[in-house]
Amino acid sequence: MTRLSSTAPHPDAVELRAWRLDSFGELRKLRAALREAIERQTAETDDLFDKMAVVATELATNALRHGLPPTEVRLLREDDHLILDVADHDLGTLPEVDADRPLGAGGLGLQLTQTFAIDVGWYQTEKTKHVWASFPG
Repeated sequence: MTRLSSTAPHPDAVELRAWRLDSFGELRKLRAALREAIERQTAETDDLFDKMAVVATELATNALRHGLPPTEVRLLREDDHLILDVADHDLGTLPEVDADRPLGAGGLGLQLTQTFAIDVGWYQTEKTKHVWASFPG
């Protein structure tokens, strides 16, 4: 297993939207609201939304499954980048990529995130652990 780089995302990023998730059932609403938010930011929405929706769903699912709710998802903008920042309250578990996991065995969320995003990392505050992914936007 490999760990993601431990770096805070773009310090000048501006929060565009934020969502609080307490259950897996809220993921559908997250994707719909994310599409609307992305459409307000860029004309090139379909491919970008598809990638960001997969990443948002995977990271939020990981946070709901392995972290301590509530899960907080934020959409940020810095210059020509859109950033997804997903937080949970489990400070004891670090995000790790299992590159050797076979397809169909689950646990591919961080691998997909690294595939679709141009940059991925994580950081901790006193109360939350964040995984973030940056996209051209």
